[in-house]
Amino acid sequence: MATIKLSECNMKVIKEICESFGNKEGELINVLHKTQGHFGYLPAEVQEYVAECLHIPVAKVYGVVSFYSFFTMTPKGEHPINVCLGTACYVRGAEKVLDALKNELKIEVGQVTPDGKFSLNCLRCVGACGLAPVMSIGGKTYGRMTPEKVKEVLAEYNN
Repeated sequence: MATIKLSECNMKVIKEICESFGNKEGELINVLHKTQGHFGYLPAEVQEYVAECLHIPVAKVYGVVSFYSFFTMTPKGEHPINVCLGTACYVRGAEKVLDALKNELKIEVGQVTPDGKFSLNCLRCVGACGLAPVMSIGGKTYGRMTPEKVKEVLAEYNN
């Protein structure tokens, strides 16, 4: 994993976020949520500084970040793609949709395209089983996906 050096400006932002939640350990999830909103992800250096500001062990911060699927330690693309691999989606061909995305984007799950435009991840269930298989790009959900529809959907984002 690439390391980043926190600038004074970024350290100030983290410190202000922590202070906005009273520097309370019990607000860790809220602090991480807001911090990820600023940085786009939570690299080790950010986690370490959050731990320092909240006066808690880094292991506790890492435990929360690694436990909740909402948090990510790697950068996401401009248009994050999530493919549901829950039972309904899987049975209806989500794996083939995922393979088509990997082939089209030339990346694996968990990676970002070299231009930073797309990232690819999988989820367990998005609660749209009636539309299976489902994928989302950013906040937009695409139902009844097929491998053949992948190029068409991606074209919407390749302006």
